[in-house]
Amino acid sequence: MTKEYKFIVIGMSCQKCKEKVTKAISTIKDISKIDINLESKTASLVSNTKITKDGLQQVLTTQGVNYTVYNIDDVVPQEKPRVSTGTGIFYCPMQCEGDKTYDKMTSCPICGMDLVEQPNLDQAIIYTCPTHFEIEQTTPGFCSICAAKLIVKEQESEENKTYKKLLNKLIITICFSLPVFIISMGEHIPGRPLEQVVNIHYLNWLQLILTIPIVFYTCSMFFVRAWNSIINWNLNMFTLIGIGTGIAFIFSICALLFPNFFPDEFKTDSGSVYLYFEATAVILTLAMLGQVLEARAHSQTNSAIKELLKLSPAEANILINGEEKLVSISEIEKGNLLKVKPGEKIPVDGIIIEGESSIDESMITGEPIPVDKYIGNKVISGTINGNQSFIMKAEKVGTETLLSQIIKMVNDASRSRAPIQKVVDNVSKYFVPIVVIISIVTFFIWVVFGPSPAYSYALINAIAVLIIACPCALGLATPMSIMVGVGKGAGYGILVKNAQALELMNKVDVLITDKTGTITEGKPSLETVYAKNGDSDKLLQIIASVNQDSEHPLAKAIIESAKSKSIKLLKAENFNSITGKGVTANIDDNNIAIGNTKLLEDLNTSLSDDMRIKANEQQSLGKTISYIVLNGNIEGFIVISDRIKYSSKKAIEALHNMGIEVVMATGDNINTARYVSNEVGIKQFKGEYLPQDKLKMVEELQNQGKIVAMTGDGINDSPALAKSNVGIAMGTGTDVAIESSEITLVKGDLIDIVKLKKLSLLTMNNIKQNLFFAFIYNTLGVPIAAGILFPFFGILLSPMIAALAMSLSSVSVITNSLRLRGLHLE
Repeated sequence: MTKEYKFIVIGMSCQKCKEKVTKAISTIKDISKIDINLESKTASLVSNTKITKDGLQQVLTTQGVNYTVYNIDDVVPQEKPRVSTGTGIFYCPMQCEGDKTYDKMTSCPICGMDLVEQPNLDQAIIYTCPTHFEIEQTTPGFCSICAAKLIVKEQESEENKTYKKLLNKLIITICFSLPVFIISMGEHIPGRPLEQVVNIHYLNWLQLILTIPIVFYTCSMFFVRAWNSIINWNLNMFTLIGIGTGIAFIFSICALLFPNFFPDEFKTDSGSVYLYFEATAVILTLAMLGQVLEARAHSQTNSAIKELLKLSPAEANILINGEEKLVSISEIEKGNLLKVKPGEKIPVDGIIIEGESSIDESMITGEPIPVDKYIGNKVISGTINGNQSFIMKAEKVGTETLLSQIIKMVNDASRSRAPIQKVVDNVSKYFVPIVVIISIVTFFIWVVFGPSPAYSYALINAIAVLIIACPCALGLATPMSIMVGVGKGAGYGILVKNAQALELMNKVDVLITDKTGTITEGKPSLETVYAKNGDSDKLLQIIASVNQDSEHPLAKAIIESAKSKSIKLLKAENFNSITGKGVTANIDDNNIAIGNTKLLEDLNTSLSDDMRIKANEQQSLGKTISYIVLNGNIEGFIVISDRIKYSSKKAIEALHNMGIEVVMATGDNINTARYVSNEVGIKQFKGEYLPQDKLKMVEELQNQGKIVAMTGDGINDSPALAKSNVGIAMGTGTDVAIESSEITLVKGDLIDIVKLKKLSLLTMNNIKQNLFFAFIYNTLGVPIAAGILFPFFGILLSPMIAALAMSLSSVSVITNSLRLRGLHLE
């Protein structure tokens, strides 16, 4: 008999948790319906067989879901607010498995590195008392003990927790390894003072006792990861560390316990076998130091995302029946009225409905000058209000805000793979096996050709080869630079969707650009209405009525002009927008069409000579002309002006100097296109171009072997944006254009393409520097560790020095990547 069962599941806090619980429950037979409610923490199940609390708990536990199940009527302990700076989703910083993620903090099964957590804008905000830290809640308010206003609790990232954990282990490791090192080095002090106090046999045993905690506790992670890499055949840096130090440790134990089993080649002049406890301890200590430095550096590579996260305010003043109420940002819904006071951050995206102010938008657009905002103007989440209050209406909240979209885009791009990474992947695939083979060959060469004691030299140099090799330096070279470079671009209002676009931008040799909203401001104004019969106001009434449902910038300019003259709009029906040509509609049984010459051709309507001459005069001055057709007859035209951006000429000149050929393709008249091109210094231009024409131009240039970038801001630009090698959308344009592109310029200014080109060039140079460091380091380090310098200069590389070099190699790559944070793209 089918029955519904309800339970409370404590521990769920996000969508990922819900998916885990659903997946676990779906393993139960005869389940016909599963409904998980995150808000109420309930699980409603419909089944043909009886389901008990204990049974469900066992299922979750078996599936690795460690949440607690209660009956719906049980008294459930209050769940403490979840504190997290991320999503609870982790990924490998070296992108070993592409986009694969994990739901807990662990190490990558491929490279063995610690995973990092995805940042999350929608994180839980916890309020606490500045004095009584035990007071925690998810809403703003006052302390129940001292009545002090609660503050937002500083939340510690998983990366910082990992860093502290590793640092503590490093300190303990040093405390054990330092005495081992001192005992070992005592053999090289004249007179051997330590042996005068304590017998060498006891000192050797003391070395073993001090090394055991290092091997089996503080640095056990190296051996666990090495073992996992071998059984899964994902050989990595930890494979080499584990094999090298493991051989040294096991050899030393055997030598200490069974010295008589070893040939004379392994013994000192006094007859004792060489021990390598100090090599094991010091190598592991230096490897741990490298992990600590790497963890610290990792936390800085995504600092751009963290800084963006800090832009989001924690709370806002919501207006309810005219009264203010302080609420958490998560409580704001679309349509809410919010009061923004001087100096406060804008809580969500919205529109000003009362008041005015100047807004500092530099954190989003990179533009340092505050922008004046009035009633009807849009405001962006995270930007800072000036010295006046205003009331706004929330339009986009949560993950819909521009700030959230920027963070998501930056986060996704920083995890994307650049094409150059394929070269690294191919090398890394064979790197560790080749190093192991070189190590084995090194051992036998020293055994055959090395001086006495040959076996000791052979073992030491074979271990040095294993320890000095660093595949992680290769693996980190590209993703670290991409992560920092993408974050740096975001600070300038340049949003890169994927690493491939950033790499290709460095190779772009042709840029196709639209005119309106790209070279010009995209804020057209109606200058003149030319009416054949002289009644320009009547004609303005008709065209404004047709365009009242259009979102096109030209339509808004027409309507604003009609409103300024208090012209009453008529009811228009059957409105139709024809991309790249114009619009049509019906008013009182009259067929109205407004558009360019392409639309006139479709309507089989021709211009009179007089009207053509007048229109050409305006177009030669860079003005845009739209013709008005009433019932098949051309009744006049309107003159639209759109100022050229002050930065366009400077940007195009800079692009030419960078070797990029700039081509303007516009749907506007050829005369207007010629005027604008001459003004800004563009030699090649195309007028009266439809979307399919722009698309065809991109394809033709690509067939010539050109790397083409396309920039635009309208729906008519989206096909060409999608087809081009690098699509660049103006952030001031349409959502379709932004979705069709790989890069978005928030400010919508051509000068940012110059900055983008510089960013691409500097990021790719940084990647090449990293790869050079990594390749040269391993190319030179491995032969030196093998002893290639010994026959000529008598120089050998100690495994301990090799361990230090290995640890610093990855850190040097990350540090070099961090240099991108100091770039100036102006």
